[in-house]
Amino acid sequence: MSEVYVIGHKSPDTDTVCSAIVYAALKGYTPARPGELNEETAYVLDYFKVPAPVLLENAAGKKLVLVDHNEPAQVVNGGDQAEIIEVIDHHKMNFVCNKPIYVHVEPVGSTATVIAKQYMDKIKANPTWAGLLLAAILSDTVIFKSPTTTDEDKAIAAELAKVAGIADVQAFGIDIKKAKASIKGKPIADVIHVDFKDFDFGGKKVGIGQTELVDINEAYDRKDEIVNYLNELKANKGYAMVVFIATDIIKEGSELYFAGDPAMMEKAFGVKPEGPSFWLQGCMSRKKQVAPPLEKAFTS
Repeated sequence: MSEVYVIGHKSPDTDTVCSAIVYAALKGYTPARPGELNEETAYVLDYFKVPAPVLLENAAGKKLVLVDHNEPAQVVNGGDQAEIIEVIDHHKMNFVCNKPIYVHVEPVGSTATVIAKQYMDKIKANPTWAGLLLAAILSDTVIFKSPTTTDEDKAIAAELAKVAGIADVQAFGIDIKKAKASIKGKPIADVIHVDFKDFDFGGKKVGIGQTELVDINEAYDRKDEIVNYLNELKANKGYAMVVFIATDIIKEGSELYFAGDPAMMEKAFGVKPEGPSFWLQGCMSRKKQVAPPLEKAFTS
């Protein structure tokens, strides 16, 4: 039997990587990643003394289990020439396959929640798996502040914390978030691409990146750099719109920087931009609060 790789989306984050590691271990597969780890994910793997998944930059000819994504634009390079045998996810579906496969998608805050719910009996015997999945849930739900958070996420996280021996879940979550919650001194391209996803909205290519900060002034100090880079991306990579979400996890809101038609942003968010960015109080989630209204604006 050929090797099966469990792999998440491009620009891997903590949920995509930790879910791949645990699901691969549960199924006897190989965990993989399509790109470099961000600081947060590296912190989590170091905390639990777990090696990084194998780097798989091109999956042509491989067998894949997709975790934490299903959009074709987010699949590892060569994914269109791979055999996809499973999808485990918590996002909206934009997936087509020419044969029946196993697909498990639930409307919860993280893919880790989906995996933990299904395999909790086995996970209870492995504190490391529990810790990785807990970290993934805390990351993707922004320590339960994101509107994507469900009661199931909180309940599952509480169970995982007991198994992993994490007494203070909030403090652990803050430590995770602090690991990459600064953009000082980082190249602006790295900042924007560390968590960046491509979408197809009505035949239009839209790119949306996001970073989480504990002080939004770090983004304000680099506004010109951010806007200039977004405009370069739009001009050179065929985007109809590029958006960068700078989320302040303390203030619980986001500054939305964009390159594209301001009227489209107004149509999506009901805010008339007076420049290349605007603040949205309460905006924490790309999946629930940014991508859907933009898709509606582009397709209506």
